[in-house]
Amino acid sequence: MRVTIIGGGLAGVESAYYLANKGVEVILYEMRPYTPTEVHKTGYLAELVCSNSLKSDVPYDASWLLKEEMRLLNSIVMESARKNAIPGGKSLVVDRDGFSVYITEKLLTHKNVYIVREECKDIPKDRPIIIATGPLTGGDFAESLKKLLGEEFLYFYDATSPIVTRESIDENECFWASRYNYGGADYLNCPMDEDTYEKFYQALVSAEIVPLQNFEKGVFYEACLPIEEIAKRDRDALRFGPFKPKGLIDPRTGKMPYAVLQLRREDKEGRLLSLVGCQTKLRWKEQERVFRLIPALRSAEFVRFGVMHRNTFINSPILLSPSLALKSDPKVFFAGQITGVEGYLESSATGIVAGINVYRLLNGEEPIVFPEETAIGSLIKYITTHSPEDFQPMGINYGIMPEVKHMSRKEKRRIIAERALESLRRVIDES
Repeated sequence: MRVTIIGGGLAGVESAYYLANKGVEVILYEMRPYTPTEVHKTGYLAELVCSNSLKSDVPYDASWLLKEEMRLLNSIVMESARKNAIPGGKSLVVDRDGFSVYITEKLLTHKNVYIVREECKDIPKDRPIIIATGPLTGGDFAESLKKLLGEEFLYFYDATSPIVTRESIDENECFWASRYNYGGADYLNCPMDEDTYEKFYQALVSAEIVPLQNFEKGVFYEACLPIEEIAKRDRDALRFGPFKPKGLIDPRTGKMPYAVLQLRREDKEGRLLSLVGCQTKLRWKEQERVFRLIPALRSAEFVRFGVMHRNTFINSPILLSPSLALKSDPKVFFAGQITGVEGYLESSATGIVAGINVYRLLNGEEPIVFPEETAIGSLIKYITTHSPEDFQPMGINYGIMPEVKHMSRKEKRRIIAERALESLRRVIDES
């Protein structure tokens, strides 16, 4: 049995490791170091190009739960992370080079893994195949994907606003309404008086931003400018743009506020809310600091930060089944950020899922659909069932998992996490 994997990032190495340990011959294509990218610095597999943090390691946090699920599935990423961990407070922080070197050597010395150091310009005809080429997928290979998927299903830029949990918002400081009472009261409006707006404005225009990479040049269009760029044009630019208060009356005062930030539902239950018009290049800690100056968001919990960068991902809700196989060609699987998950752990987890289901395909077995009660299952449900019209990448958070009601946030998370791990153990025992 043989499987071809395109891409030696976090998702690709997880798929390769799982399959190789099952006795499958793996052909793993990785173009680096002979064909470099704008952001990678080495030729190691699973290179961490941004932060060297794998998020919170606090028990029962969402990212902790995802780590635990990956550990139960014998993740090579988690194995390397634990062996190469360095002090990082509440986060799992790793020695960047040590982490990647460990994984590279593990696969280089595996008897069932063959690493091909060349760029794939076309999709190989071999089947089954796992495509894990990451968010920087471009060039000839992207053109091949267009032909396979249809050009309208491949996106090249990611412009998103922050998302917060509704339960973390002070609803005494905001109100549900629609502008001019048109339609339903579908927006949660966070009013600001002049003094609050001035403090927010000054913090926004002076906040630290993420520098543009070369591959991101020219990404911004007038219709989706970063909020800080709009603000720098004029003090009142936001008040006549995304923070326009016209048509909104605060029921607490009976007056139109000086400025208004609107939040919009991101899920059917309304547990996640996005900050309308707030796509941004601010560093993540700066986003927390600046947006929490708005009274309703003083204690806001951010489950996704705003980003504006080049990010190739497919329209998974239309294209992929819950096994991560392509609906139109079930022997083609996708894994990693190209599927629409966001983050190191999330990318790695989809690599494990793709590996598991390719192995089952090779053995004539039905694919595993991970229960939505698990962190992994909730991620896959999100990327395969979200509305395709406004699909954007998402990382793990409790807002996309089935809710437990009528208890404290801490207790809910403990119960959800314990339920998830028990559900995953049943899947492992039954498969």
